[in-house]
Amino acid sequence: MNDKRDYYEILGVSRDANQNDIKRAYRRLALEHHPDVNSGNAEAEARFKEINEAYQVLSDPEKREVYDHYGHSGFDQTYGTDFGGFGDFSGFGDIFDMFFGGGARAQTRTHPSAERGNDLRYDVELTLEEAAHGLDHTFRLTRLETCETCQGSGAQPGTQPETCSLCHGSGQVRQQQQTFLGTQIRITTCPKCHGEGRVIGQPCHTCNGQGRVRKASDKTVHIPPGVDTGMRIRLAGEGDSGLRGGPHGDLYVITHVHKHDIFERRGNDLWCEHKISFSLAALGGSDEVKTIDGPEELHVAPGTQPGEVYTLRGKGMPDPSGGHAGNLNVVVKVETPTHLNDEQKTLLRQFAASRGEEIREGRGKGFFERVKDAFGGL
Repeated sequence: MNDKRDYYEILGVSRDANQNDIKRAYRRLALEHHPDVNSGNAEAEARFKEINEAYQVLSDPEKREVYDHYGHSGFDQTYGTDFGGFGDFSGFGDIFDMFFGGGARAQTRTHPSAERGNDLRYDVELTLEEAAHGLDHTFRLTRLETCETCQGSGAQPGTQPETCSLCHGSGQVRQQQQTFLGTQIRITTCPKCHGEGRVIGQPCHTCNGQGRVRKASDKTVHIPPGVDTGMRIRLAGEGDSGLRGGPHGDLYVITHVHKHDIFERRGNDLWCEHKISFSLAALGGSDEVKTIDGPEELHVAPGTQPGEVYTLRGKGMPDPSGGHAGNLNVVVKVETPTHLNDEQKTLLRQFAASRGEEIREGRGKGFFERVKDAFGGL
């Protein structure tokens, strides 16, 4: 092995080069001298073997240390004369890993891997009262479930899937085409088995070879008090069945709360308007007000003005995470009395007079009076 070229010289790097420098040099030279790019070029093939051999040693810290101390002869005792298997192009794996993303090499699959089932979504509509108090909601769900006839294999009972004859179980096929750079290798999913590596000769009659069938069943979800529109409730394992024995996906229940005729929700707080009489606003007292849980007594202070807000603590929406409930904020609307009788009018005039208010009464001018005024009294 003493007539071999220096590995550092082959890759064009210094002896103190780090692993990144060595890898960059290798990638550049390997792409330039790869046999697929230089088809039929014996010199390029020999050069590629040399580059690959150098990289196999210098990219391995243990082998590099032996080489730095003993040179090529160090491998006769430590690794033997065929330590890297360079003669059979064992280094091609690194080339494919770097230029095709590490997944381009066709590898034989003995069994396709299990896949998790899809997640599912169910939307539920609620009234504000239902959202406030919570409930158990039952609904009909259709999902993919493992076929009981074939137990998910997709094959008729008594038969087994067969290795794909096109890709020989790898799930991939290799295509070769000529480009201006030379021969280009392209690895694609096998069109016959769709990447499974196996084909089903006798499909199951129940699931038509899919391994899963659609079934409808009743499900119940507990909706906690206080949910709002857009909240998600996760039911683990209630989604579609997985492929080839894979686990079920999850089911997500999305809540939608309708608008209310009386209450407006702002976070966990509720807001509403409440009409009181002119007399109650002036004198103060108690009145009954609606809440999400039923009627409550509202204490109105004397001299309450229109638009004032009274807060009933804890009478809003519950907190779905277990915190404090929100409040109910009552906006007071004072009603002005209409259609007064003579006695009521007299009492109001007396009330105004007692306060020193001057009430100037009189009917409005009619149409002909307004026209007369417009023409200067003519």
